[in-house]
Amino acid sequence: MTDRPDVLLLLTDQERYDVSAPDGPAVETPTMDRLQREGVRFADAYTPIGICSSARASLLTGLYPHNHGMLNNCHEPDAIRWNLPREHDTFGELLADAGYDNSYAGKWHVGRDQRPEDFGFTTLAREGPPSGTDEFREHQREHGVDPDAIALEDAIYADYGDDDLLVSAKTPVPKEATLTYYLAEVTVERLEAAASSDSPFFHRTDFPGPHHPYVVPEPYASMYDPAEIERWGNYAETFDGKPYVHEQHVAYRGVEDFDWETWSRAVSNYFGFVTFVDEQMGRVLDAMDRLGLADDTVVVHTADHGDFTGSHRQFNKGPMMYEEVYHVPMMVRWPDAVEGGRTVEEFVRLHDLMPTFCELAGVEPPADLDARTLVPILEGDSPDDWPESLFAEYHGDEFGLYSQRMVRKGEYKLVYNAFDTDELYDLGDDPGELQNLVEHPEYRDTYRELRAELGDWMERTDDPINPWTRTVLDKSPPSR
Repeated sequence: MTDRPDVLLLLTDQERYDVSAPDGPAVETPTMDRLQREGVRFADAYTPIGICSSARASLLTGLYPHNHGMLNNCHEPDAIRWNLPREHDTFGELLADAGYDNSYAGKWHVGRDQRPEDFGFTTLAREGPPSGTDEFREHQREHGVDPDAIALEDAIYADYGDDDLLVSAKTPVPKEATLTYYLAEVTVERLEAAASSDSPFFHRTDFPGPHHPYVVPEPYASMYDPAEIERWGNYAETFDGKPYVHEQHVAYRGVEDFDWETWSRAVSNYFGFVTFVDEQMGRVLDAMDRLGLADDTVVVHTADHGDFTGSHRQFNKGPMMYEEVYHVPMMVRWPDAVEGGRTVEEFVRLHDLMPTFCELAGVEPPADLDARTLVPILEGDSPDDWPESLFAEYHGDEFGLYSQRMVRKGEYKLVYNAFDTDELYDLGDDPGELQNLVEHPEYRDTYRELRAELGDWMERTDDPINPWTRTVLDKSPPSR
């Protein structure tokens, strides 16, 4: 083990926590299983916000969205900020300044006008427009595919106004001609170059999947029989006692008429997409073994946030702070420093990786972070003062701007909805979050305690709505 290990970050987009969890659905993820077997699995890792640009900016900066300023997606008409404010330090810049050779491949989505080069990375391949970059299109042609003549099969569309939105489909192109495969290929080439270099490297590959549309090639499109996929337990959602926007969101996303038969077809492609991405990650790990890089490289796999995929009858993500979106996979393999096969139960956040990468590189992180390094936990020495509560936020996107905040402590979760009724769930008794207990008299003390915890966090992290919201949270919960 070197003093400054190489680091490989494999990030996915909208990967649910449960697809690689030991007690999750029967999805084939041998590479993720290997990482968990050879490293540490974080059982309670969460994104600070369930939307792409904001979560990715938090990963870069170690800050909550209300402190880095990117509150929603940067590409939409309602974007509050088009770009990440440059006054914030990012781990890419800090590691580059410390001598790391940083590289990047795949999805970016942090700023309309900003690229990885603005944050200390060399871009090797990017996701590009819907039809891909020129380099990727040429890659497809080399595999006998005309990128302008791909006819999808078995497509499912959501009724999304004038333009139906593709949810899932099968692509007839061979797997070697897909973007997922191409990004793994670029990553392997990067590792081959790194093997002959004396500089420590940080490489990040951001796979675009399993984000919708769940478009997959064979054999993954036929790998999971829709008839054999078990219906989500919370597909039985009635929206009784829930904020009104939950029910409205089903219609807004255009899936109001989807029955389970339709959803099971989409879920089967989502599962296939997960397995396909997992296989490409496996190609990367195999290359590390072949090149002799595995022993000195910290490998991290996580996701920016999750995906509903029919849970609660919802599609995509949105104004609902359910586990399917906020609970994310996270696993870290660090040979010779981390005991393999260990499960960590402490609450951790996606943006805790920022100071973690800094410590691995021997870099002093900024003093004003909203995150803490995971290195002590990885080494099996959890700090005594590690937080027992977990917080997250949401600011709206597409459906309108509004404020939501979340606190999780033990088995309880409170979602503060200033615009409607709050939500209180007992995840021990109700893991599907079907029963809102906010009006239950036996949970009044829990509700009051979590409101106080949330108010303290908002004040501690300089949440801009704290002066007004704290006044509400400090009062006794309203009687209904």
